[in-house]
Amino acid sequence: MIETPPVRFVQKEKLRKTVKQRRTLLLSEQKATASRKLVSHLHALALAKGMNVAGYWPINGEIDPRPLMEALKTAGAKLCLPVVDGEKLIFRHYDGSEELQPAGFGSYGPPENAPVTLPDLLLLPLLAFDKGGNRLGYGGGFYDRAIQAIEKEKVCLRIGLAFSCQQVEEVPVEPHDQKLDGILTEDGFLSFKRD
Repeated sequence: MIETPPVRFVQKEKLRKTVKQRRTLLLSEQKATASRKLVSHLHALALAKGMNVAGYWPINGEIDPRPLMEALKTAGAKLCLPVVDGEKLIFRHYDGSEELQPAGFGSYGPPENAPVTLPDLLLLPLLAFDKGGNRLGYGGGFYDRAIQAIEKEKVCLRIGLAFSCQQVEEVPVEPHDQKLDGILTEDGFLSFKRD
């Protein structure tokens, strides 16, 4: 007997396809402008100096966090980037001078000799988000598991980064899905309350 996929899985896959198409329609210059605009909303994050901030290396047309990461570094943040390690994400220190290497899924991260660290603030890539703070990723659950692991050690602020066109009415959620504390787009910062 062939099992049919759960309804939430089908809904998520359909939504992923729709939002990927939206993101693909943005012109390169629109994406670059939107990525730079994230920096103008940095004050809304109200970050403490010296925070350990995990960014990401953009893939698949994601909003580029690198201008924001550079501004955070200038403001006194310590940076790290995710690296796929088996079925989990680990975060390695990144100061901008390291030669990056493949880190999984077409992304790049620091080499194996870069120290592993736990972020205080996690900047997350995503495909879609809704007004309730729900995030739709690529479906591997890597960030959901990473958040669970980090929060066994300490509280971690979760901020999604996206183009405003990635907002949807509702993201289908499952029990393992981790909510965001906020979303930063070229249009500004939205704050959410976690349950």
